[in-house]
Amino acid sequence: MNKLKNHYKQANDELNKVIFPIKEQVKSAYLSVFVVVTVISLFLALIDTVMSLSLQSIMN
Repeated sequence: MNKLKNHYKQANDELNKVIFPIKEQVKSAYLSVFVVVTVISLFLALIDTVMSLSLQSIMN
């Protein structure tokens, strides 16, 4: 039983050290991830279109 209390106390102490992000930080991180993913997916779509058109012109 003493081990369980000790474990709970240590877990609680570690949890008190955690710094949770504030709402503005979460919004900022979400926005930057969204922008990066959008830019990369548009770039990959462009590359796919160029390769598809070039392959189609070669095959015709």
